[in-house]
Amino acid sequence: VQLVESGGGLVQPGESLRLSCAASGFTVSSYTMRWHRQAPGKERELVGTITTTGLTTNYADSVKGRFTISRDNAKNTVYLQMNSLKLEDTAVYYCVAVRSFLPNVWGRGTQVTVSS
Repeated sequence: VQLVESGGGLVQPGESLRLSCAASGFTVSSYTMRWHRQAPGKERELVGTITTTGLTTNYADSVKGRFTISRDNAKNTVYLQMNSLKLEDTAVYYCVAVRSFLPNVWGRGTQVTVSS
């Protein structure tokens, strides 16, 4: 059972990145999926959440209007589209699978660095 994030990298302010989170060993379709991030010296922050069907998403105020979470249950993958990236978006981004009465499943994270 694991989640593997990919797609991170170094970009300039204003650019875009799309992160992917691929699951193996379990089916994400029955899990609410979240993206978290942690910047150096800061606490981990919830970026956003997507429900099992993908019909409902919620975002932190800091990313609302710029980030979009989506999921492709057929590919067992969740995405985080990040547009208009800012310096303060620099962090390690983690995806998390959440389901009642089961332990959360965390990925190892992918580094996103926004720098001019």
